[in-house]
Amino acid sequence: MVIIAWNRISAFCKQHPKASEPLLRWYMIVLKADWSSAHGLVSDFGFVDSLGNDRFVFNIKGNDYRLIAMIHFNRRTVYIRFIGTHREYDQIDCSTI
Repeated sequence: MVIIAWNRISAFCKQHPKASEPLLRWYMIVLKADWSSAHGLVSDFGFVDSLGNDRFVFNIKGNDYRLIAMIHFNRRTVYIRFIGTHREYDQIDCSTI
């Protein structure tokens, strides 16, 4: 998959060093993936919430952090829309971010 917005991951890791290793692991899995549907997400990550509007939320580091990605399976492209702590996640509108 093509991942858009590596700079969001990089910037977040500078602020939250404990998230670096789990986010890099997420990045490498997604980079090597070739998902044609949401079923591929489940096979690679176990559980991923679908938020509708092509958005999916991933739990990072045992749910300490959340990552929202917009995934266009037909284009094999993942757009990182949000990375934050669980508390920050609770304060946003996930379906429009």
